[in-house]
Amino acid sequence: MKLEGKVAAITGGTAGIGRAIAEAFMAEGAKVALFARNREKGERVIEELRVGRQGADRAIFVAGDAMNQKDIEFFIDTTIDEFGTLDILVNNAGGAGDLQPMVNLSDEAFDQAMKWNVYSTFWATRRALPEMISKEEGRVINISSMEGKHGKPVFTAYTAAKHAVNGLTKSLAREVGEAGITVNSICPGLVITDIIKDNGPETAKAMGMEFDEMITMFAQESAIKRPNTVQEIAAVAMLLASKEGAGITGAMWSVDGGTAQY
Repeated sequence: MKLEGKVAAITGGTAGIGRAIAEAFMAEGAKVALFARNREKGERVIEELRVGRQGADRAIFVAGDAMNQKDIEFFIDTTIDEFGTLDILVNNAGGAGDLQPMVNLSDEAFDQAMKWNVYSTFWATRRALPEMISKEEGRVINISSMEGKHGKPVFTAYTAAKHAVNGLTKSLAREVGEAGITVNSICPGLVITDIIKDNGPETAKAMGMEFDEMITMFAQESAIKRPNTVQEIAAVAMLLASKEGAGITGAMWSVDGGTAQY
Protein backbone atom coordinates (compact mmCIF):
# COMPACT_ATOMS: atom_id res chain seq x y z
CA MET A 1 0.00 0.00 0.00
CA LYS A 2 2.38 2.69 -1.27
CA LEU A 3 -0.23 5.46 -1.07
CA GLU A 4 -2.02 4.47 2.13
CA GLY A 5 -3.56 7.57 3.69
CA LYS A 6 -2.80 9.79 0.70
CA VAL A 7 -5.35 11.92 -1.15
CA ALA A 8 -5.09 12.46 -4.91
CA ALA A 9 -6.98 14.92 -7.11
CA ILE A 10 -7.10 13.99 -10.79
CA THR A 11 -8.46 16.27 -13.51
CA GLY A 12 -9.83 14.53 -16.58
CA GLY A 13 -10.14 11.54 -14.30
CA THR A 14 -13.08 9.55 -15.62
CA ALA A 15 -11.60 7.95 -18.76
CA GLY A 16 -8.40 6.89 -20.43
CA ILE A 17 -5.18 7.86 -18.70
CA GLY A 18 -6.93 9.65 -15.84
CA ARG A 19 -9.08 6.70 -14.92
CA ALA A 20 -6.13 4.29 -15.14
CA ILE A 21 -4.19 6.49 -12.73
CA ALA A 22 -7.18 6.63 -10.37
CA GLU A 23 -7.45 2.83 -10.39
CA ALA A 24 -3.71 2.42 -9.77
CA PHE A 25 -3.71 4.92 -6.91
CA MET A 26 -6.75 3.36 -5.24
CA ALA A 27 -5.19 -0.09 -5.52
CA GLU A 28 -2.29 1.27 -3.45
CA GLY A 29 -4.52 2.74 -0.75
CA ALA A 30 -5.17 6.32 -1.89
CA LYS A 31 -8.41 8.24 -1.75
CA VAL A 32 -9.18 9.95 -5.06
CA ALA A 33 -11.19 12.92 -6.27
CA LEU A 34 -11.99 12.99 -9.97
CA PHE A 35 -12.90 15.99 -12.11
CA ALA A 36 -14.53 15.97 -15.56
CA ARG A 37 -17.37 17.57 -17.49
CA ASN A 38 -19.88 14.74 -17.76
CA ARG A 39 -21.65 14.37 -14.41
CA GLU A 40 -23.57 11.22 -15.32
CA LYS A 41 -20.44 9.45 -16.53
CA GLY A 42 -18.43 10.69 -13.57
CA GLU A 43 -20.89 9.34 -11.01
CA ARG A 44 -20.99 6.01 -12.83
CA VAL A 45 -17.20 5.77 -12.82
CA ILE A 46 -17.08 6.55 -9.10
CA GLU A 47 -19.48 3.71 -8.37
CA GLU A 48 -17.34 1.36 -10.47
CA LEU A 49 -14.17 2.44 -8.67
CA ARG A 50 -15.74 1.91 -5.26
CA VAL A 51 -16.60 -1.74 -5.95
CA GLY A 52 -14.33 -3.98 -3.92
CA ARG A 53 -12.27 -1.07 -2.63
CA GLN A 54 -13.29 -0.95 1.02
CA GLY A 55 -16.20 1.38 1.19
CA ALA A 56 -17.75 4.42 -0.41
CA ASP A 57 -15.57 7.04 1.23
CA ARG A 58 -12.48 6.62 -0.94
CA ALA A 59 -13.64 8.25 -4.19
CA ILE A 60 -15.61 11.38 -5.07
CA PHE A 61 -16.50 13.12 -8.31
CA VAL A 62 -16.80 16.83 -9.05
CA ALA A 63 -18.28 17.99 -12.35
CA GLY A 64 -16.81 20.99 -14.12
CA ASP A 65 -14.98 22.40 -17.12
CA ALA A 66 -11.18 22.45 -17.01
CA MET A 67 -11.23 25.65 -19.07
CA ASN A 68 -13.18 27.43 -16.31
CA GLN A 69 -11.02 28.78 -13.49
CA LYS A 70 -13.82 28.75 -10.91
CA ASP A 71 -14.66 25.12 -11.68
CA ILE A 72 -11.04 24.02 -11.31
CA GLU A 73 -10.56 25.90 -8.06
CA PHE A 74 -13.85 24.55 -6.69
CA PHE A 75 -12.61 21.03 -7.44
CA ILE A 76 -9.42 21.52 -5.45
CA ASP A 77 -11.29 23.15 -2.56
CA THR A 78 -13.87 20.34 -2.53
CA THR A 79 -11.17 17.67 -2.45
CA ILE A 80 -9.56 19.28 0.60
CA ASP A 81 -12.94 19.83 2.30
CA GLU A 82 -14.06 16.23 1.73
CA PHE A 83 -10.82 14.43 2.57
CA GLY A 84 -9.14 16.92 4.87
CA THR A 85 -5.98 17.31 2.82
CA LEU A 86 -4.43 16.97 -0.64
CA ASP A 87 -1.18 15.09 -1.24
CA ILE A 88 -1.08 14.39 -4.98
CA LEU A 89 -2.34 16.48 -7.89
CA VAL A 90 -2.53 14.93 -11.36
CA ASN A 91 -3.20 17.52 -14.06
CA ASN A 92 -4.55 15.25 -16.77
CA ALA A 93 -7.25 17.43 -18.34
CA GLY A 94 -6.36 18.62 -21.83
CA GLY A 95 -6.46 17.79 -25.48
CA ALA A 96 -5.45 18.76 -28.99
CA GLY A 97 -8.60 20.67 -29.89
CA ASP A 98 -8.88 22.17 -33.38
CA LEU A 99 -6.06 20.86 -35.56
CA GLN A 100 -5.35 23.16 -38.48
CA PRO A 101 -2.39 24.41 -40.47
CA MET A 102 -1.23 27.59 -38.75
CA VAL A 103 -2.45 29.80 -41.59
CA ASN A 104 -5.99 28.56 -40.82
CA LEU A 105 -5.68 28.48 -37.02
CA SER A 106 -7.99 30.96 -35.33
CA ASP A 107 -7.20 33.00 -32.24
CA GLU A 108 -10.07 31.22 -30.51
CA ALA A 109 -8.64 27.75 -31.25
CA PHE A 110 -5.18 28.76 -30.03
CA ASP A 111 -6.67 30.28 -26.90
CA GLN A 112 -8.68 27.11 -26.27
CA ALA A 113 -5.54 24.97 -26.45
CA MET A 114 -3.86 27.20 -23.88
CA LYS A 115 -6.83 27.20 -21.50
CA TRP A 116 -7.45 23.46 -21.78
CA ASN A 117 -3.84 22.39 -21.31
CA VAL A 118 -1.87 25.21 -19.68
CA TYR A 119 -4.30 27.34 -17.71
CA SER A 120 -6.09 24.30 -16.25
CA THR A 121 -2.72 23.04 -14.98
CA PHE A 122 -1.79 26.48 -13.66
CA TRP A 123 -5.12 27.08 -11.90
CA ALA A 124 -5.28 23.66 -10.23
CA THR A 125 -1.65 23.71 -9.13
CA ARG A 126 -1.76 27.24 -7.76
CA ARG A 127 -4.83 26.35 -5.70
CA ALA A 128 -3.31 23.11 -4.40
CA LEU A 129 0.12 24.43 -3.46
CA PRO A 130 -0.76 26.15 -0.15
CA GLU A 131 -2.03 22.85 1.27
CA MET A 132 1.11 21.02 0.16
CA ILE A 133 3.45 23.79 1.33
CA SER A 134 1.82 23.82 4.77
CA LYS A 135 2.64 20.11 5.14
CA GLU A 136 6.06 20.40 3.46
CA GLU A 137 5.13 17.48 1.24
CA GLY A 138 3.34 16.97 -2.06
CA ARG A 139 3.40 15.61 -5.57
CA VAL A 140 2.35 17.43 -8.74
CA ILE A 141 2.17 15.25 -11.85
CA ASN A 142 1.40 16.97 -15.14
CA ILE A 143 0.27 14.83 -18.06
CA SER A 144 1.99 16.44 -21.02
CA SER A 145 2.70 14.75 -24.35
CA MET A 146 5.54 13.80 -26.67
CA GLU A 147 4.38 16.97 -28.48
CA GLY A 148 5.84 18.74 -25.46
CA LYS A 149 9.26 17.64 -26.72
CA HIS A 150 9.00 17.96 -30.49
CA GLY A 151 6.57 19.15 -33.14
CA LYS A 152 4.14 17.73 -35.67
CA PRO A 153 2.33 19.41 -38.57
CA VAL A 154 -1.13 20.85 -37.71
CA PHE A 155 -0.48 20.31 -33.99
CA THR A 156 0.89 23.85 -33.59
CA ALA A 157 -1.39 25.04 -30.77
CA TYR A 158 -1.26 21.73 -28.90
CA THR A 159 2.53 21.53 -29.23
CA ALA A 160 2.93 25.07 -27.94
CA ALA A 161 0.64 24.29 -25.01
CA LYS A 162 2.45 21.10 -24.00
CA HIS A 163 5.84 22.81 -24.25
CA ALA A 164 4.40 25.41 -21.88
CA VAL A 165 3.26 22.68 -19.47
CA ASN A 166 6.78 21.28 -19.45
CA GLY A 167 8.25 24.73 -18.87
CA LEU A 168 5.90 25.28 -15.95
CA THR A 169 6.97 21.90 -14.56
CA LYS A 170 10.68 22.75 -14.68
CA SER A 171 10.36 26.17 -13.06
CA LEU A 172 7.91 25.12 -10.35
CA ALA A 173 10.09 22.14 -9.40
CA ARG A 174 12.91 24.58 -8.61
CA GLU A 175 10.53 26.85 -6.72
CA VAL A 176 8.98 24.30 -4.33
CA GLY A 177 11.67 21.63 -4.03
CA GLU A 178 12.83 22.74 -0.60
CA ALA A 179 9.23 22.54 0.59
CA GLY A 180 9.24 18.79 -0.05
CA ILE A 181 7.11 19.02 -3.18
CA THR A 182 8.07 17.30 -6.43
CA VAL A 183 6.78 18.43 -9.82
CA ASN A 184 7.12 16.23 -12.90
CA SER A 185 5.61 15.75 -16.34
CA ILE A 186 4.69 12.52 -18.06
CA CYS A 187 4.89 12.73 -21.85
CA PRO A 188 2.82 9.94 -23.43
CA GLY A 189 3.08 8.99 -27.04
CA LEU A 190 0.30 7.25 -28.89
CA VAL A 191 -2.29 5.84 -26.50
CA ILE A 192 -5.61 4.58 -27.87
CA THR A 193 -8.14 6.21 -25.53
CA ASP A 194 -11.78 7.12 -26.07
CA ILE A 195 -10.82 10.67 -27.01
CA ILE A 196 -8.47 9.34 -29.70
CA LYS A 197 -11.23 7.11 -31.07
CA ASP A 198 -13.72 9.99 -31.04
CA ASN A 199 -11.48 12.74 -32.42
CA GLY A 200 -8.92 10.68 -34.31
CA PRO A 201 -10.75 10.56 -37.65
CA GLU A 202 -10.92 14.37 -37.74
CA THR A 203 -7.25 14.60 -36.80
CA ALA A 204 -6.34 12.15 -39.55
CA LYS A 205 -8.38 14.17 -42.03
CA ALA A 206 -6.46 17.32 -41.05
CA MET A 207 -3.25 15.41 -41.72
CA GLY A 208 -4.50 14.21 -45.12
CA MET A 209 -4.87 10.52 -44.30
CA GLU A 210 -7.25 7.86 -42.98
CA PHE A 211 -7.53 7.14 -39.25
CA ASP A 212 -5.98 3.65 -39.43
CA GLU A 213 -3.16 5.01 -41.56
CA MET A 214 -2.46 7.73 -38.99
CA ILE A 215 -2.40 5.24 -36.10
CA THR A 216 0.00 2.99 -38.01
CA MET A 217 2.26 5.95 -38.81
CA PHE A 218 2.40 7.11 -35.18
CA ALA A 219 3.11 3.56 -33.98
CA GLN A 220 5.92 3.14 -36.50
CA GLU A 221 7.59 6.30 -35.20
CA SER A 222 8.25 4.48 -31.91
CA ALA A 223 10.88 1.87 -31.09
CA ILE A 224 8.27 -0.64 -29.90
CA LYS A 225 6.05 -0.20 -33.00
CA ARG A 226 2.82 -0.18 -31.02
CA PRO A 227 0.73 2.21 -28.96
CA ASN A 228 1.41 2.51 -25.26
CA THR A 229 -1.30 1.46 -22.80
CA VAL A 230 -2.96 3.59 -20.16
CA GLN A 231 -1.61 1.17 -17.55
CA GLU A 232 1.94 1.95 -18.67
CA ILE A 233 1.30 5.65 -18.10
CA ALA A 234 -0.29 4.94 -14.71
CA ALA A 235 2.74 2.89 -13.61
CA VAL A 236 5.00 5.92 -14.05
CA ALA A 237 2.49 8.15 -12.25
CA MET A 238 2.56 5.66 -9.37
CA LEU A 239 6.34 5.92 -9.09
CA LEU A 240 6.23 9.71 -9.10
CA ALA A 241 3.43 9.79 -6.51
CA SER A 242 5.09 7.34 -4.14
CA LYS A 243 7.78 7.65 -1.48
CA GLU A 244 10.21 6.06 -3.93
CA GLY A 245 9.78 9.05 -6.24
CA ALA A 246 10.85 11.63 -3.67
CA GLY A 247 14.17 12.30 -5.42
CA ILE A 248 12.66 12.87 -8.87
CA THR A 249 11.56 16.38 -9.77
CA GLY A 250 11.62 18.76 -12.72
CA ALA A 251 11.72 15.80 -15.12
CA MET A 252 9.86 15.07 -18.34
CA TRP A 253 9.14 11.33 -18.37
CA SER A 254 8.65 9.98 -21.89
CA VAL A 255 6.25 7.03 -22.00
CA ASP A 256 6.09 6.87 -25.78
CA GLY A 257 7.79 3.63 -26.75
CA GLY A 258 11.02 5.42 -27.63
CA THR A 259 9.54 8.03 -29.98
CA ALA A 260 11.27 10.99 -28.37
CA GLN A 261 14.58 9.61 -27.14
CA TYR A 262 15.39 12.32 -24.63
